Amino acid sequence: MTRLASPRPIRRLTDPNRVEILDQTALPHVCRWLPLASLADAAHAIRTMQVRGAPLIGVTAAYGLALGLAQDASDAGLAAAMTQLAATRPTAVNLAWALARLHAQLAPLPAAERAAAAWQAADAIAAEDAAQNRAIGAHGLALLKPLARRADGRLQLMTHCNAGWLATVEQGTALAPIYAAHAAGLPLHVWVSETRPRNQGLLTAWELGQAGVPHTVIADNAAGQLILAGQVDAVIVGADRIAANGDVANKVGTVLKALACARQGIPFYVAAPGSSLDFACPDGAAIPIETRDGDELRRVAGLDADGQPTQVRQIPVATPVCNPAFDVTPADLVSALITERGHCPASAAGLLSLYPERAQHV
Repeated sequence: MTRLASPRPIRRLTDPNRVEILDQTALPHVCRWLPLASLADAAHAIRTMQVRGAPLIGVTAAYGLALGLAQDASDAGLAAAMTQLAATRPTAVNLAWALARLHAQLAPLPAAERAAAAWQAADAIAAEDAAQNRAIGAHGLALLKPLARRADGRLQLMTHCNAGWLATVEQGTALAPIYAAHAAGLPLHVWVSETRPRNQGLLTAWELGQAGVPHTVIADNAAGQLILAGQVDAVIVGADRIAANGDVANKVGTVLKALACARQGIPFYVAAPGSSLDFACPDGAAIPIETRDGDELRRVAGLDADGQPTQVRQIPVATPVCNPAFDVTPADLVSALITERGHCPASAAGLLSLYPERAQHV
């Protein structure tokens, strides 16, 4: 597959104003860019996971709002666009955060000024996300360096889902420290869990392969064995929402890795930007957990014998399935939260030590 010279999963085109996204439902087999020319296109991209990853969802929603206001910038148009985008994915708090930020900036403006201001505001959110990704990488690298104490000096890491540049604007959250460590010359290897049923781990493997980072894909069920066998030095994951007490919502399967890390006594790190923190949410029990269509579990996507994309049904239609998209890892299983402002304990006090200005929201 062609290597992307400047990896970003979303890019704005200015003539005319529109957005293009890397269709993540086609990866890792096909690299395909899709245009977003309307509010409906952006909402569809988020809902169907053509874009995914909490920070990227927020950025896409911001551009979606700008696309909507280009058609109808009235108060009614603004409200309708907000409602349509907010309904696409319930768990990732970055979506609500981006929409609230834009609404606060745009609502006071005359309708004639809103569309141009929305594009500027969306550009600002994208630029901030890229800067936060780089900062998370630097802070995470500081935690990873002391762990490289094996006889061969090779750091063994594990991750879950995809929290790299495909899930953000640039380097990612959980993968940003890995990319920083690789760039610094730190010998490392990454165990990549496949992350059923959507197999986002295959996106992580695709990313790491593009960057030349040594990695191995494993079945999700193999993670505990590798951790307890001493073949993992640390696990690092992203987050779709972090509650005020430090509880973490991430792709389903995350909490199993955290439990194994606690048993083995190795670090379990969570990397996320400030936009993923929800100080108005007291704890993990208050985080809405999205339940997705059962056919995501019943069907498996891949390539057929001729190399063409296809789907195979592995569970009969009549068989009941349960498909929660996320789980919650209790704060006491998290070794540290890594943000663009540094790392801290997964607790209310730890979060407020980095974000004291948000104390009024607790």
